[in-house]
Amino acid sequence: MTSEILLAAAKKSAEVTDWAARIGWLVGLALFVALVYWLMREGWKWRGTLQSDLPELPTRPSPTTLDGGGEPSQPGMPEEPGPARLSMSGRYHGSTTAGQWLDRIVAHGLGTRSRVELTLTDAGLDVVRPGATDFFVPAEQLRGARLDKGIAGKVLTEGGLLVVTWEHGGKLLDSGFRSDRAAEHHDWVDTLNHMIDKMEGAR
Repeated sequence: MTSEILLAAAKKSAEVTDWAARIGWLVGLALFVALVYWLMREGWKWRGTLQSDLPELPTRPSPTTLDGGGEPSQPGMPEEPGPARLSMSGRYHGSTTAGQWLDRIVAHGLGTRSRVELTLTDAGLDVVRPGATDFFVPAEQLRGARLDKGIAGKVLTEGGLLVVTWEHGGKLLDSGFRSDRAAEHHDWVDTLNHMIDKMEGAR
């Protein structure tokens, strides 16, 4: 009888010990996750500080597409943007220094992935991002477009990403977009590059 009581007590003690070990392991894991999150957040803030020389993003001129909100047209920009050449719904996957797909740009909200509505007119590229910062790329600042598979650490299938190269504050940037209908990407590349070549030929 005494041995049975001792065995039961030992079993109960082992169960308590197991729970203590599990709780300790869970607390340690939670602390590790919190540390990783904090380091990522600090790294994001540090990168934003390094990019503080990047000017505020251009905003769409008032006459352009969508809701018409924005700033007056910039010098040299058409007063009337004309009809939309192309429009697209999809996702914005981030921006990087041109040609460096891992050098993410986070200043002014460019590092935030989001849904996106793109509209291309003669005035430029209107980038509307629900829940994130909208921006506008004047036509004269567009530098090129291509199909790619990755940007800002996001890797997709070959040709699954529309990458638009543009100049801002004397710096070349790549911005990555993916349409809800990926077959549209080819039309965007052709139209953008033709538009850019035409403008460069007129200079």
